[in-house]
Amino acid sequence: MISKQGSQILKSRDDYSMVVIDRDGELNKPLFKLAANVEKCSWANCEPFGPETLRPRIEPWLTALVQSEHLSLLIGSGLTHAVHGIATCKALSGMGTVTFDIFNNEISAESERVAKAAQRKKANFEDQIRVANELLRGLEIMPPKKTDGAPDNLSASSLRKQLKKVLDSFSASILEGERSLASSPSENREKAFNYLVSFLMSFASRSGTRERLNLFTTNYDRYIEAGADVAGLRMIDRFVGTLSPVFRASRLNVDLHYNPPGIRGEPRYLEGVARFTKLHGSVDWVDCDGTIRRIGLPFGAQDTKSYLRTPGFENLDARQIMIYPNAAKDRETTSYPYAELFRDFAAAICRPNSTLVCYGYSFGDEHINRVIEDMLTIPSTHLVVVSYDDPLERIMNTYKKLGRPAQITLMIGNHLGDLQALVDHYLPKPAIDRTTIRMADLLKARHGPGEDANDASSVGSAGEEGTA
Repeated sequence: MISKQGSQILKSRDDYSMVVIDRDGELNKPLFKLAANVEKCSWANCEPFGPETLRPRIEPWLTALVQSEHLSLLIGSGLTHAVHGIATCKALSGMGTVTFDIFNNEISAESERVAKAAQRKKANFEDQIRVANELLRGLEIMPPKKTDGAPDNLSASSLRKQLKKVLDSFSASILEGERSLASSPSENREKAFNYLVSFLMSFASRSGTRERLNLFTTNYDRYIEAGADVAGLRMIDRFVGTLSPVFRASRLNVDLHYNPPGIRGEPRYLEGVARFTKLHGSVDWVDCDGTIRRIGLPFGAQDTKSYLRTPGFENLDARQIMIYPNAAKDRETTSYPYAELFRDFAAAICRPNSTLVCYGYSFGDEHINRVIEDMLTIPSTHLVVVSYDDPLERIMNTYKKLGRPAQITLMIGNHLGDLQALVDHYLPKPAIDRTTIRMADLLKARHGPGEDANDASSVGSAGEEGTA
């Protein structure tokens, strides 16, 4: 548990227990000292110390982990908040609760009960939508009896209209966050995208002979897609088509190849490719006649309504936007497409020699946590948790519940989890750079096992294939 502002939690390499470090002096200075309850630490002999002491402890370890045979990256809302903060210097509104005009007390009470059952302190927007959908289904089965003189507002149609209004407002807030990034000052926006690109490429820079990065996110916005466009990172997802891509349940292992000049019959895998899955849907996914389609919604658009006024989409509204756990019109298939997306997540991480890196994910979704818990039953798997904070103590509670400290790396705090500090000091080099490796080998050959050779090994910590 982070006891006070500025405290950091680090557990890496051969640490069996967590090491808590505190700020030494002002909060804006990256100087640290061991917390008072930490008796000794083998790698922090001098006080105070800064990133130059933490980097040899973290960067080579992360570099080794991302070279695993199977690498997955799970991104939560923390990345959106970090990028938005760099670009606008303002906080992004969170996914708080909303007020319903009808059945608000009933929906709020049940949402709180569901949140506590999931070991969360407060209900959120997703809890409310899930409960409202269940209530709507109940009203459709057994409509309330209307007494004489009672207002005719406690009906399924009234709640359906209220759901549409709430979802309209929520999708507008998502687009507002995108618009804030797109309209921020050019210098700040360029800086934010540079950090976003470096973060993504630190994991996606795998040579074509290695398995692709499996990139998962619980976010509804398109920050990751925008960063991938800037980086030239090619995303492979379940959508097929050009004008109106359709979500396909049959996920074929289609990949990208190229033919090197002068070589025939030996196509090679293209670099800079990742498999992309949005576990909770997206603001530009809609349910249309039993199929899930991705509409051409620009990044930061004013609203979704104008882009649904096209042939084939005339009868669609905010209730057909596929954001979890919004139910589709066909009640028999409410788990579609989310069941397929979660199945992809389980299939990607529950394999031997697999590493899952979580950034900005608060461990508030039990359906995801259960898959992670199953993954760690395989001894050769590893979980890396990077977070700016843990206000609800969900990360710490999950860490204790899992009970596998040797398979978990923790980096929690407003320095270790800060996007800029991560990219500047601790993440692997975002490139497949064989020159660095050759230079390290040359320095080792010249200087032998002395001090200079140790320096060379840190320079060449990118490993056999750069970052992966």
